[in-house]
Amino acid sequence: MYAVIATGGKQYRVEKGSVVRVEKLDAEAGAEVKFDQVLLVGSGDGIKVGAPLLAGAAVSATVERHFKGDKVSVVKFRRRKHYLRMKNHRQNYTEVKVTDISAG
Repeated sequence: MYAVIATGGKQYRVEKGSVVRVEKLDAEAGAEVKFDQVLLVGSGDGIKVGAPLLAGAAVSATVERHFKGDKVSVVKFRRRKHYLRMKNHRQNYTEVKVTDISAG
């Protein structure tokens, strides 16, 4: 059984037991989180699709850890104009392990 969930402005395909890296969540490590924005649930050859969300469906997961992604350099440069801006960015992520998928 698999599901497509929406969190942090992105969509993720998850299965029971899979570990997914999502945008940072406000939850402690080891806490239980529930994703209720489920777009699709599929099992075998049957698929349930929401319009846009599936009513009553939910995905439960536990927070494994919080971490930062790789450093990304952002450079803005205009030749012959004496313009150069250099910035760096590291995105915060949360790693969750899916424990249960309920189709509703």
